[in-house]
Amino acid sequence: MPPALRTWILAARLRTLPAAAAPVLVGTSVAIADDVFDVWRFLCALFGALFIQIGTNLANDYSDARRGADTEDRLGPVRVTAGGLIPPRHVLYGIWVSFGIAVLFGSYLIAVAGWELLVIGVASIIAGVLYTGGPRPYGYAGLGEVFVFLFFGVVAVAGSAFAQLEEWPLVAILASIPVGALASAVLVVNNVRDRETDARVGKRTLAVRLGPERGRDLYSAMLVVAYLALIAIAVAHGTAWPLIALASVPLALRWNATVRNHHDGPTLNGALAGTAQLELIFCVLLSAGILI
Repeated sequence: MPPALRTWILAARLRTLPAAAAPVLVGTSVAIADDVFDVWRFLCALFGALFIQIGTNLANDYSDARRGADTEDRLGPVRVTAGGLIPPRHVLYGIWVSFGIAVLFGSYLIAVAGWELLVIGVASIIAGVLYTGGPRPYGYAGLGEVFVFLFFGVVAVAGSAFAQLEEWPLVAILASIPVGALASAVLVVNNVRDRETDARVGKRTLAVRLGPERGRDLYSAMLVVAYLALIAIAVAHGTAWPLIALASVPLALRWNATVRNHHDGPTLNGALAGTAQLELIFCVLLSAGILI
C-alpha cells in the first residue's frame, strides 16, 4: 500500500466507522420488517453516513491541531495534522471532498424520499464541522456526547428508516436510543483517555468536567441505558426477539472492566476500538431481532 494512502486511511480513523454504519443497519431493518426495502436507498444512506463520519474525523483532526489540543504527549493514536503527516491545507481539502461525496449520496435520497433528509444531511454536516471547529466548538464545552447521541443515534437510525419508509416509526425512534448510547460510550472512552491533555488546552469535555472516576461512571451508564432500552424496543415491536442483543452483554462487561480499571493509553485505545466493535455487534443482533 502506498505510504500516502496509508496516511489518509489513518486520518479517516477506520475504527470509528462502525458508529456510522451500525445505525443505518438498525434503521433499515425496521423498514424491512415492514416489507419495504430499496437497495439503492440503503447503499446511499450507508455511504452517506460513512463519508459524513470521515469528514467529521478529518475536521476534528484539523481543528484540534489548530487549537493545540493534539500535543505530542497525548495518549491516543497520532493525528495527521498535528503530527505533520499531511499538510493542513490538504486535510481541509479532504474534509470538503468527504462531505461533498456524502452530499452526492444524500441528494439521491432527498430526490426519492423527501426534503426531510435534506435537513438531516445539512444538520449532520454542520454538527460534524462545529464539533471542534468554529468560534465556539461544542466538543470543547462538554456537549460532544449529547450531539453524538442525537446524530449517531436518533437522527441516523430514524433517518435511515425514513429513507425507506418515508415515515417515522416508533420502533426506529426507540431503537435509536441504545445506538446513540453506545456511540456516545465510544466518545467517552476517547475523552477519558485524553482528559489530562484536553484540560491543559481548555477542552472541557465531560470527562474533564466530571473527573476521571465519574467519567468512567458515565461510560458504564451509557452501557446500562443501551441494554435497558431493549425492553422498550421489544414491547413496541410486539415480540421478545430484539432482546437477542443481550447476547453481547459479555463483551460489554469486558470493555466496562477495562475502562474502569486501566488508565494507560494503549489499553484505552483498545477499549475504544472494542466499544465500537461492541456497538456494531449489538446493532447487528438488534437488527436480526427486529427482522425475526
